[in-house]
Amino acid sequence: MSTLFLASASPRRRELLTQIGVPFSLLSVSIDEMPSAAETPDDYVQRLAREKALAGLSLVSDDSACVLGADTTVVLDQRILGKPVDKADALATLQALSGREHRVMTAVALANRSGCEVRLVTSRVRFRPISLDEAEAYWASGEPQDKAGSYAIQGWGAVFVSALEGSYSAVVGLPLCETAQLLEAYGVPYWCKSSV
Repeated sequence: MSTLFLASASPRRRELLTQIGVPFSLLSVSIDEMPSAAETPDDYVQRLAREKALAGLSLVSDDSACVLGADTTVVLDQRILGKPVDKADALATLQALSGREHRVMTAVALANRSGCEVRLVTSRVRFRPISLDEAEAYWASGEPQDKAGSYAIQGWGAVFVSALEGSYSAVVGLPLCETAQLLEAYGVPYWCKSSV
């Protein structure tokens, strides 16, 4: 049985792994998250997930260890909408998403000494129209400040979502169906009664 490490600071990913009963330990990794000039959104999010997993793997000495890395990005008209740099950026993002459909891409990577496998899940999210007053009030809640696309579907931002096509857990930050498939392929158990 392989030991699993999660290379992520995201509390959402910790909660999602715990939800499906996966025992794991945390690793702190730092990678460059700037997209390259010619990189498509799907290549970008898969690269980051892979780099997080491999960076984590380089920190562990256990040869049977597996490291899970993931990344989520919000895409509107082929433009990557990252975490907001400030209030103005968040408000502009929310206004751009208002009344429109966007894609949320989440890549999950699992690495061990034998290699690294990546899965990409793309979901479509539609927002109802958002007034500027609502966007301002939402910013004041503090929730959008560290979220890709300036919103959290699992939090107060859910009130903006009029439709979702795809994986809810992937939009939150970790596609559980695909993650479980990877874990099973690598000999990492889930549905364990006591996890983190």
